[in-house]
Amino acid sequence: MTLGKVVGTAVLAAGTARAVRTAYRIARNSRLEHVPSSTPPTVTERVSVLMPARNEAHRIGPPIRSLVAQTGCADLEILVLDDNSTDGTADVIRQAGGQDPRVRILTGKPLPEGWRGKPHACAQLAEAATGSVLVFVDADVEFEPHAMASAVTLLREKHLDYLSPFPRQIVGSFGERLMQPVNGWVRLSVVDMRHAEDSHEPGSLLANGQFIVVDAAAYKRSGGHEAIQDAMIDDVWLAATLKATGSRGVAVRGSGIASCRMYENFAELRDGYTRWLWVLFPNNRVLVSTCAKVLASDVLPLLAALRGSKLGMLGYAAGVTGRVISGISSRDRLVPDALFHPASSALSVGLYVDSVRRRKRDAVTWKGRAIA
Repeated sequence: MTLGKVVGTAVLAAGTARAVRTAYRIARNSRLEHVPSSTPPTVTERVSVLMPARNEAHRIGPPIRSLVAQTGCADLEILVLDDNSTDGTADVIRQAGGQDPRVRILTGKPLPEGWRGKPHACAQLAEAATGSVLVFVDADVEFEPHAMASAVTLLREKHLDYLSPFPRQIVGSFGERLMQPVNGWVRLSVVDMRHAEDSHEPGSLLANGQFIVVDAAAYKRSGGHEAIQDAMIDDVWLAATLKATGSRGVAVRGSGIASCRMYENFAELRDGYTRWLWVLFPNNRVLVSTCAKVLASDVLPLLAALRGSKLGMLGYAAGVTGRVISGISSRDRLVPDALFHPASSALSVGLYVDSVRRRKRDAVTWKGRAIA
């Protein structure tokens, strides 16, 4: 066997081993606790639902109507911050909210130097909130009628300071179907649910800014969004700040109580991911290493399998198995999407590189704001 074949076989074996190990981790962590979808007991404490919105007129209507339809919370306030929108977002909020006195629209202040848009909007909302529980939600998430009551009930029953239910991700275009399910796959491959509630390890600091439920006193103790005013990944940084100040919290499945279509086409998806993925790669060495690992474990096995390699087939099967398990947990479409897992991983690598490239060219923007 030539040196080239030896090296190639070694790389394939390492990649296949990594794929098998990842599939095992996903299977082990597929027990990620979920928010019960059954009708919960009535929540009597005051709950503040806080939604930042910037140029969301095209999609904020259904989420607002789903919040107005909430049941099981005896004392609920819904605060929506219109963050200097230019598309009539506030008008849509008023129309969707009707005359419900629980809905209040706040006018966002100009973005100060040193702040990023979403942390600034969330900080303003938290300052105006009066509830003992704060629920931060995004303007593209729709909720089942019992969602708030179920999430708050779970928070209190488990004696947590925060929890972050992950909504079901709705996809339409082929690009969305390739990329969005990877989120659930990654989540289950890194989190360690055996001690996630109390752990400060990076794998336990999972949170999804689409839906975060936090005790108001714990939020204030952590410094809230003011403590992470420059955060690019504000949800994970908020979880880290909460845990650093003594809070207990965890990510949970929320696919039975909330759903979200983050992007409506591949162009939106690309812009959405490239605005922040560069944060994961502090230097080119980390970028190259990460891309090599992903390609070796998720793409190379399929290429080898197509040439008759049994080892390659094992790696490919492991990758697909992991996607199926995570897809069941997240209620994703399984067939034929899971079979395209190598393409999903290749797309991820492309977005990693594109995000870093855009960052170096100062070409990263989001909702009309440059990301410095």
